[in-house]
Amino acid sequence: MSTPTEATRRAAQPAETATANRTWWDGEAGSYYVEHGSFLGDTDFVWGPERLRESQARLLGDPRGQRVLEIGAGSGQCSRWLAAHGATVVASDLSAGMVATGVAVNAAVEPAARVPFLQCDGRSLPFADACFDTVFTAYGVVPFVADSDVVLREAARVLRPGGRFVFSTTHPIRWAFADDPGPEGLEVRNSYFDRTPYVEQDEQGRATYVEHHRTLGDRVREIAAAGLVLLDLVEPAWPAGHDEPWGGWSPLRGRLIPGTAIFVCHKPA
Repeated sequence: MSTPTEATRRAAQPAETATANRTWWDGEAGSYYVEHGSFLGDTDFVWGPERLRESQARLLGDPRGQRVLEIGAGSGQCSRWLAAHGATVVASDLSAGMVATGVAVNAAVEPAARVPFLQCDGRSLPFADACFDTVFTAYGVVPFVADSDVVLREAARVLRPGGRFVFSTTHPIRWAFADDPGPEGLEVRNSYFDRTPYVEQDEQGRATYVEHHRTLGDRVREIAAAGLVLLDLVEPAWPAGHDEPWGGWSPLRGRLIPGTAIFVCHKPA
C-alpha cells in the first residue's frame, strides 16, 4: 500500500470510505492500543477524550441482564466493562486488526469480562430484528462512514422496542476549528455547514483514511428517520485535573468549546 502523502477535503463515497478506513484500522490496531490502551483501560468504559465514564454517566442504564451490541468496538474495553457488570455483550468492528487485538486482550483479563468478537460492517449487521436491549458505540463507526444514516437504521432494526441506542462522536462544532490542541485550535477555519469529508490520500489519489462531518441538525434528522427518539444530548465538559491531551482534544480547548457529543436515543415500544 502506498504511503499517505496528502490531507485534503474532497468527496468520498461509501465504498471508498469503507475500504480506506478498514485498511487504515487494520494497519494501526496494534500501535493504537499501545498508544491509547492505558487511557482507555482493558475493562473500562470511557465515552471520549474528556474521560466521562459510563460508571458515572449511566447513559445505558443498569447493565445487569441486558443483551448488548457494541459496534465499532475497537479492542472491546467498553464491552468488557459491561460484561463484568452483568450484561451479555457482543463486540463488533469492521477492522480485522482491531478484532484480533480485542481477542488478544481478552486472554489477559478476568474470564467474567471476556466478550465474543465479530468482524462486521456497522452498516449491515448480521443479526435478526429486535434481538438486543441496547446498542452503542463510543467514537466508533459514525464519523468513519459516508452513510451514517444507514448505521442508525441498522442499530434501530436490531434494537428491541423500548431499547436504547447511544453513540458518541466528535462534536460537530469542532469541524469549524483547526484540529490543534493549542491556541490555534481556537480559531475558526472552516464553515460549520461545509460537509466535505476530511480525506488522507496516497500519491495516486486513493483514500487511506476518511472522516465525515454532520451538523447537529443532521444528526437529529438521522435519529428521527431511523425511528428513534432523542432523549438527551450530552456534551462533556473537560474536568479539572485531567491534563492529558488526545490529538486535537486538550484542556485548553475542552474548557471553552465541546469536543464530544453523546446522543442518547430510545426506540419507542
